[in-house]
Amino acid sequence: MESAQSPRTAAASPPPEASAAAAAQQGGAKRKPVFSKVEQLKPGTSGHTLTVKVVSAKTVLQKGRASSLHLRHTRIAECLVGDETGSIVFTARNDQVDLMTTGATVILRNAKIDMFKGSMRLAVDKWGRVEVTEPAEFEVKEDNNLSLVEYELVNVEEA
Repeated sequence: MESAQSPRTAAASPPPEASAAAAAQQGGAKRKPVFSKVEQLKPGTSGHTLTVKVVSAKTVLQKGRASSLHLRHTRIAECLVGDETGSIVFTARNDQVDLMTTGATVILRNAKIDMFKGSMRLAVDKWGRVEVTEPAEFEVKEDNNLSLVEYELVNVEEA
């Protein structure tokens, strides 16, 4: 009886190389990013990958003392970023602030929409990435600023 069970257990677990190849074919390992445009962003959504140009960057919070090493230095900057379809305010935190220089083109990977005082803000948390890339050819459409649209939470009661 034992000999009948051992082939079944061996067949149940394929070699690690085969499972990695199967995961890559199914899209589990690495997917090609789908780039979105700024005008497609909606409240409460996440997982966006965008190529945007920095229009302006303004530091709004700088906390922490340089004298103590164990205290984290917190920096937050609000940056107006956009592409040819529109613009939105991006909240840059800590190391991201250094990358967000006016005129730079950046790729925001796994970005999410945060709501702040009823308006949309784009943010990249620890699960995402901000990368500086080659300068883009597009002009930012500043007159379609999605952060200027105010949203209100409405409760819908079902009858």
